[in-house]
Amino acid sequence: MLSARPELLATAAERLRREYGPLDITGELMNWEFTHYYDEQMGTGLYRQFVAAEPLISPEAIGPIKQATNQMEAEFAAAAAPGGPPRPVNLDPGYVTESKLVLASTKDYAHRIYLGGGVFAEVTLTHARGRWMAHEHTFPDYASGAYDAFLTQVRDKLRRQLHPRRKEGGG
Repeated sequence: MLSARPELLATAAERLRREYGPLDITGELMNWEFTHYYDEQMGTGLYRQFVAAEPLISPEAIGPIKQATNQMEAEFAAAAAPGGPPRPVNLDPGYVTESKLVLASTKDYAHRIYLGGGVFAEVTLTHARGRWMAHEHTFPDYASGAYDAFLTQVRDKLRRQLHPRRKEGGG
């Protein structure tokens, strides 16, 4: 989640909780200064915060989830104060597997695969040899390693859910 207003991130998280179930992992609120790409749409002084829902999703659900978060963004925009940024909240859903982070987008690019309904997906990071690895197309903030601890926490939770008898720290 991305916004210039931390209170909107809390409101968005609550909306996501109502829609997708308990949020069992909430990342720290971080200043986000990696690019000025969103300045015109969202303003400056942005904050990023990640949340992870407790229930696992099936990978094919990411397309409809992206469509739903786009609708949520539109509702936040409609409720925004006059004169404020036209896009007060950015919600970019994704999912973590044991080997990768996949993000959904409505923007096509050479490395993205079309899922249908105006939604594309990309492998943003790969997890191998005990660490998260970026690709040529990975967004600079994801490539920086700033989110690795959160993503590892989500990955570890996933591994416990998928392999309840396996000890932590293996492969």
